[in-house]
Amino acid sequence: MIYDKNNIFAKILRKEIPCKKIFENEHVLSFHDINPQKKIHAIVIPKGKYVDLDDFNQRATDKEIVALSKAITEVAKILSISAGTDKGYRALTNLNEHGGQEVPHLHFHLFGGEIVGKMVE
Repeated sequence: MIYDKNNIFAKILRKEIPCKKIFENEHVLSFHDINPQKKIHAIVIPKGKYVDLDDFNQRATDKEIVALSKAITEVAKILSISAGTDKGYRALTNLNEHGGQEVPHLHFHLFGGEIVGKMVE
């Protein structure tokens, strides 16, 4: 999979498509998914042009890597689903065709607000 500069997340980052923002800093943007699969469904993306987690871990700066990891935790706190609430959440990213990736921009889904269920059936 190659990076497509016209993918939906790139358009959101360029403000060509609106989003319901949850969190933003220098390196990361998080927003509510427009087609939620659970009661709470957030998306967390790096602002850099990274196709997937492997690409990100190979090319991102240490600062970007730390910022993304911390942002996932911060978004969970904002949404009141963090582990400290005893509720919890699932953080999921897909890689390539076999992993079910549809958008060629690294993104994490955060699911919560209810029991998420089995990981794979």
